[in-house]
Amino acid sequence: MDKLFSSSSSRPANNHRLLIQLSQVVKVYKTAAGDFPALRGITADIYAGEFVGVIGKSGAGKTTLLNMITGADMISSGEVIFNAPDGKNTSIHNLSENSLAVWRGCNVGIIHQSFQLLPMLSLVENIMLPVDFSGNYKRRFSKERAIELLKLVELEDHAYKLPAYISGGQKQRVAIARSLANDPPIIVADEPTGSLDTLTAETIFEIFEKLIEQGRTIIMVTHDNNLSPRFTRRLHIADGIITADSGFHLVSIQEQ
Repeated sequence: MDKLFSSSSSRPANNHRLLIQLSQVVKVYKTAAGDFPALRGITADIYAGEFVGVIGKSGAGKTTLLNMITGADMISSGEVIFNAPDGKNTSIHNLSENSLAVWRGCNVGIIHQSFQLLPMLSLVENIMLPVDFSGNYKRRFSKERAIELLKLVELEDHAYKLPAYISGGQKQRVAIARSLANDPPIIVADEPTGSLDTLTAETIFEIFEKLIEQGRTIIMVTHDNNLSPRFTRRLHIADGIITADSGFHLVSIQEQ
């Protein structure tokens, strides 16, 4: 594990450096019935080393908020700023499409509830894809990197299996390993334990907690309020606004 995190070993855990600033973030979807405001003026600061739970019912705006943070969807108005360790601030929604893809590839690891593993590739090959795309490792080292990541999630013995031959919990662990391919400071996870049994979900949380100890920041969406104690920061969202915040830092909530 020490080797795996060698490139980020200087990243101190829980240093409370301002990492992401959301300022009056609005997202409106055009529908046949008219405009639908999914997010209504959210302002929040997220700090390095936090384990942030975004908690709310289906349709509350949780996934839309993740998409604004990662740049996976276009913002209607407002701003999302990423503060790099070198002091450079990036307004991600002002980047070109290519520049945004490069920024996301270097800074964000994404974990989906549905795993999204390519069924025709082995586990190690699934992880090698983003390793190769990142350009952080020479081709001959990408396999070594992928195996290291599988060791992190204790699946190296299954490296050459196809996804169809492992369990749902194991697939989610592979998805976590893949999200770490580029050694990103930020991990976003959309309902990563929603389809898992209690014991398997506990394993996923244990992995997340190890990543937090290494200084990464995790933003996780869930509809399950019972998971609240697992987070160091909790943002409750309903009808496109943050209705409550609990944790080390305060959030300013403004509606349009």
